[in-house]
Amino acid sequence: MSGREHDTADPDLEWCHEAVQGVSRTFALTVDVLEEPMASQICLGYLLCRVADTVEDAGHIPPAEQTAVLETYRKAIDPDGDAEIGDFRAAVDEWLPAPEVRDEDWAVVAESPTIVATFEDLDPEAREAIVPPVLEMVDGMAMFVDRHAEEGGLRIDDRDELEQYCYYAAGTVGNLITNLLTRGEVGEARAQRLRETAEEFGLLLQLVNVSKDVYDDFTEENNVYLPAKWLEDEGVDQEAVIAPENRESSARVVDRTADYARSFLDDAQAYLETMPLSHGNTMEAWTVPYLLAVGTLRELRSRPEDALTESGVKVSRQEVFAVMSVAGEAGRDSLAELRETIADTPYHRVLEPAD
Repeated sequence: MSGREHDTADPDLEWCHEAVQGVSRTFALTVDVLEEPMASQICLGYLLCRVADTVEDAGHIPPAEQTAVLETYRKAIDPDGDAEIGDFRAAVDEWLPAPEVRDEDWAVVAESPTIVATFEDLDPEAREAIVPPVLEMVDGMAMFVDRHAEEGGLRIDDRDELEQYCYYAAGTVGNLITNLLTRGEVGEARAQRLRETAEEFGLLLQLVNVSKDVYDDFTEENNVYLPAKWLEDEGVDQEAVIAPENRESSARVVDRTADYARSFLDDAQAYLETMPLSHGNTMEAWTVPYLLAVGTLRELRSRPEDALTESGVKVSRQEVFAVMSVAGEAGRDSLAELRETIADTPYHRVLEPAD
């Protein structure tokens, strides 16, 4: 099917908001508590990123074809590029799972023309804020796929490469948020502080994901983000990262990666304490993922080995609801106290009345 046959999608903002609910419940929590126009701008920016992320994680696409598809996508969303979104949709078509077995992530890829058509309805200032970080993310993902083409999946070598990957995967999203927040009446000192800590906010969230999702990343996507150097220090080969006989050794590397994530907590908190509440932004939107990251790091400290099994590591549903409840009332001044509390105890237990 030619690219032209995929060029006829109409804008559908309602569908885009529903799509975020399907692909990331955590990010959906953020979008749900933003106000307009920020809610729709973040929603569409996230979906543009998610298309690239799904292609990058697709183990069934040979690396050379993955890189080519990502490069076509980049050209399609670049205003100065020489491709249209229909060209990307045609290029990825043979790799799409059949509709009856297509999950929410691949549904987003399939509907990329709808996402782009809806994105193009945003005001020009918002589009100009969103596009450069998305292009940087796509460039980084294509580079990593190409770099690790022989493995047929990503294999991170050392701490520097891990940080570079996390920058492209999530630090760029921090920059996207900051571009949207620093439009209009924002003092230069405040804008500079945001720019200095935006990447760290994204790095924190991505490193928490890397630490907790080792089993799923390996079994579902053939990716190993725990650095080979750190695993080698424990006598573990990346290809045997989740092997039962290596559980104790690999768990020490999970713990080391989670500890690396903790090094970004202070800057991430400073980012939240600095961000302006304008253009429909709310503290609650970003406080929730930050505090849930703190809670996940607490769980990782107590049972890092669970990241290597199907059970995984996550905070309880009760704690998610408790954090959402308090985040709606939390101001900048309460972040440090909340962080300290959640780092020690699941928050819903803090709220339970004493016997």
